Amino acid sequence: MQTKINTAQEAYGYWKTTTLATRIEHVQRLKEVLHRNRLHYATLITQEMGKPITQSLAEVDKCGLLCDYYCANADAFLKPKTIKTEAYESFVTYEPLGVILGVMPWNFPFWQVFRFAIPTILAGNVVMVKHASNVPQSAASIEALFLEGDFPIGVYQNLRLSSDKIADVIAHPEIKAVSLTGSEAAGSAVAAQAGKYLKKSVLELGGSNAFIVCKDADLDKAVATAVNARMQNAGQSCIAAKRFLIQETVFEPFVEKYKTALSKLVCGDPMNTATQIGPLARIDLAEELEKQVKQSVAMGATVVCGGIRKDTFYEPTILTGVTPEMPVFREETFGPVAALLSFNTLSEAIALSNQSDFGLGVSVFTQDINHLKKRIGEFHEGAVFLNEMVKSDPRLPFGGIKKSGYGRELAEEGLKEFVNVKTVVIHK
Repeated sequence: MQTKINTAQEAYGYWKTTTLATRIEHVQRLKEVLHRNRLHYATLITQEMGKPITQSLAEVDKCGLLCDYYCANADAFLKPKTIKTEAYESFVTYEPLGVILGVMPWNFPFWQVFRFAIPTILAGNVVMVKHASNVPQSAASIEALFLEGDFPIGVYQNLRLSSDKIADVIAHPEIKAVSLTGSEAAGSAVAAQAGKYLKKSVLELGGSNAFIVCKDADLDKAVATAVNARMQNAGQSCIAAKRFLIQETVFEPFVEKYKTALSKLVCGDPMNTATQIGPLARIDLAEELEKQVKQSVAMGATVVCGGIRKDTFYEPTILTGVTPEMPVFREETFGPVAALLSFNTLSEAIALSNQSDFGLGVSVFTQDINHLKKRIGEFHEGAVFLNEMVKSDPRLPFGGIKKSGYGRELAEEGLKEFVNVKTVVIHK
């Protein structure tokens, strides 16, 4: 590890002196390599964690869009900001911190890394990434991709080490900050270690997003969106809709339409371009999901469809009769299971939505947009989406509150998470 950190520190000594234009040129070259080999990278993703190949291709393409966005906007984001004071001159600059550690998950093995690494590197930092152990080929390929994109050795490094060594890396004096996307337990451990050494940390953790459908919603649109919001990546996403709150007067029609829509999903070999639902990434994940469903059924929930596991494959599932005490409501369900509850008033729906330890995002479907806009402040979330599923976008800051973490990725806010915001005051 020490050799890698020495390499990173040496690379930082050079990289921080390069112009932003030079860094942008490197990212543009990297994007060209990414696009040229998109099928190869997508195939690695699918082979390692089971995502349908069409979704893996979309993930790789989204990484390219992120590169384009930051190449077009980094200059404006990092320009010194003049502030009028009584001084002759006063302004703020945004300078890199040094070597930044990223601890990344398996569910979006390219996208999660890119949204951390690209803005961090463009700001003048260098990065070291400890990737999830079940996507080693993706991890190695990303490092090779940066080298093929002509980045200097050490600007991006893949750390091949076990999770129990992360604390030692954070403690190293040359590591200036850490970003983690992962579980609540991992986030707590990383935050504690970073806090011990007074280092900046950004945490993007779990989520149990509510998906609220009001009686005046376009029901067909809500159902179509609900399919993707819950079933994309076989439900293995922190921002997936997990708790479906449906107004009582449209509850039964929604259930029937949703059940019909799920029955049409193509399940099977993730390398088949027709497949929409593949296996879960690991057997323990499928077993944990099965346990959450069985416990909830024992407490009174009803399986409308699905509910059957075969090895790592779990059928797309709808549960009704769900209550806030059940695991499928209280806990994050990382798989294709939709927990449905009914509500009478919007105030009741908001209260149910907020009745969660997580606070990543919420979707609300209604035609009364003006009324909902007045109540956005009542949602305890990092994001509120009206008539759309919660999703990340390079142009918008992304992150949560409560046990969903803190700090922001993407947009201008994400670019400035790992910079020294330096105040400069000049008097004559």
